[in-house]
Amino acid sequence: MKRVVITGMGIVAPNGCGVEYAWKNVVGGVSGIRKIDTFDTSDLPCQIAGLPIIGTEPGQYNPDAIVDIREQRKLDKSMIYGMVAADEAVRDAGLIDYDGDKTRIGVSIGSGIGGMQTIYETCIELHENGPRHVSPFFIPKGIINMTAGNVSMKYGFKGPNIAVVTACATSAHCIGEAARLIQHGDADIMIAGGAEGAVCKIGVAGFTAMRALSTRNDEPTKASRPWDKNRDGFVMSEGAGILVLEEYEHAVSRGAKIYAEVAGYGLSGDAYHITAPAPGGEGGLRAMKAALNDAGLTPSDVDYINAHGTSTGLGDVGELTAVKELFGDLPVSMSSTKSTTGHLLGAAGGVEAIFCTLAIRDGIVPPTINLDDPIEEVGNFDLVPNVAKKRKVDVAISNSFGFGGTNASLVIKRVK
Repeated sequence: MKRVVITGMGIVAPNGCGVEYAWKNVVGGVSGIRKIDTFDTSDLPCQIAGLPIIGTEPGQYNPDAIVDIREQRKLDKSMIYGMVAADEAVRDAGLIDYDGDKTRIGVSIGSGIGGMQTIYETCIELHENGPRHVSPFFIPKGIINMTAGNVSMKYGFKGPNIAVVTACATSAHCIGEAARLIQHGDADIMIAGGAEGAVCKIGVAGFTAMRALSTRNDEPTKASRPWDKNRDGFVMSEGAGILVLEEYEHAVSRGAKIYAEVAGYGLSGDAYHITAPAPGGEGGLRAMKAALNDAGLTPSDVDYINAHGTSTGLGDVGELTAVKELFGDLPVSMSSTKSTTGHLLGAAGGVEAIFCTLAIRDGIVPPTINLDDPIEEVGNFDLVPNVAKKRKVDVAISNSFGFGGTNASLVIKRVK
């Protein structure tokens, strides 16, 4: 089987735009959660979210530098996030001036929700002013596969072009499926990950109606607190996480920088409930086992797990139960970087796969901030509370679980 390595990465996140900026803040425990200032939240129970800081300073979100302002009018904000992160990843991989066969470079970028704000605004326009006022760009701005489509058009990548849509497991599935396309010889390089821009009034109202969101409005930076007794729901966030995956020999032949290897991919379905995880995190457990089996590794090989860890009652307990069953007393560390970034929904798996890769590169495990009073189920398990930990990481697992009982796990390991 062909080996798949990571040769480029790009991030747009609430606590940093650009891989190194986001990573520095995640390791430092700097939260990107703040009061929503992009629309009126006065009638909403939840008034906080993770939103990238717009500006021209290093580490801020500056879409105008990547996407022409006139083109931005044709794109939903989720697509712009994806294009900005993809540009960083493509440049990082040295593909801007690539003179090889671009029919062998594909794109696999999805979204959990896609153009929700575009759909919301267009529905209002239709209702108030009639069909003649609906933009001709409404459909291409609203459909989820257009981030992948626009990335492929921008760089001329003519290989496989797909967009997996599996709620909060979207990015992980996009990465896993892209890796398999390379393994089976359908592409040499894949641009893979996810993008999300669902922090709008209808998005927040919808998740609030489910009682899924934190309402710790007066303490935004303390709102996302996985495994803490005082957690009260997750925090919605926006952004994108994009990786360049490449067949190992192809990367070596062109002298590409290699960060790590995507060694395993596992996926499963709960067949249990539309939103709640299966009891004991049984579906996530099977996904982790499948990923390790795909990688030819055992639980004793794993050093670090980047948990799905959203800060919800059932989800936190289910995942922790599954991990403890699989790893027992092994000295594995697990943290939730959502404590600093919030939950990027369909983009979460891409961002977190990058954090796993950087944990391997730098020999440091990012913390779970706001873990001040752990739930009883934690026991002595190492959830890296509040402060990052230095340790060698050779193998990491990234977990992503979504509504509808869809689960994905990725195994990322050091290249030797």
